[in-house]
Amino acid sequence: MTHAPIAVALDAPDLETAARWADLVTPHVSTVKVGLELYLRYGPDVIASVRGASGVQVFLDLKLHDIPNTVAGAARAVGRLRPAFLTVHAAGGPAMIRAAVEAAPHTKIAAVTVLTSLSESDLAAIGMAGPAGDAVRRLAALSVEAGATALVCSPHEVAALRAEVGPDITLITPGVRPAGSDTQDQARVATPEQALADGADLLVIGRPITGSPDPGAAAAAIAATLRRTTP
Repeated sequence: MTHAPIAVALDAPDLETAARWADLVTPHVSTVKVGLELYLRYGPDVIASVRGASGVQVFLDLKLHDIPNTVAGAARAVGRLRPAFLTVHAAGGPAMIRAAVEAAPHTKIAAVTVLTSLSESDLAAIGMAGPAGDAVRRLAALSVEAGATALVCSPHEVAALRAEVGPDITLITPGVRPAGSDTQDQARVATPEQALADGADLLVIGRPITGSPDPGAAAAAIAATLRRTTP
């Protein structure tokens, strides 16, 4: 059985819960995602705990954003853990992205374009020329040119980005919600089927799976739906 192209966001209150969720979902999904809170609380140990014996891909979502030298040091430090993906903020600029790419050669550097929680008015407030789709395309082109091999964008920008960057860049989409799910704090969302149809490679799904009474069954159900709807 092939694993579904889903990164389950392990936004757990403690390490034991994160490891249990990872264990339940890894038969069904390709990737588990460790975010800032979990990594800051438990450090590098969290990677081994969620990877377990399965060898599932780990997506380390730290969204590094600092001067190039500092980001290079941070990327080198976590690169030793061999995460499949490490996020940096595209807004850090080309030199910073390039520094991360060079410092972690065995990890795909995924540039975060525009956070899925930001609305058009938020972009205006922080001085970023919008609309969101234009900002995403601009940051995506800059990131790929600087060596990023993956991009994080909302489902609404996936089709345009695929046309912009071609087939070889991994497109990762948070803001994916199965039909009928609460959108929670995401402003730009789509169903898993739609995101894949538009060209996404990896879907980040958290609470619709981990908030379920049986995360393993929830992951299996979404994976089965994707298998039915993708060629």
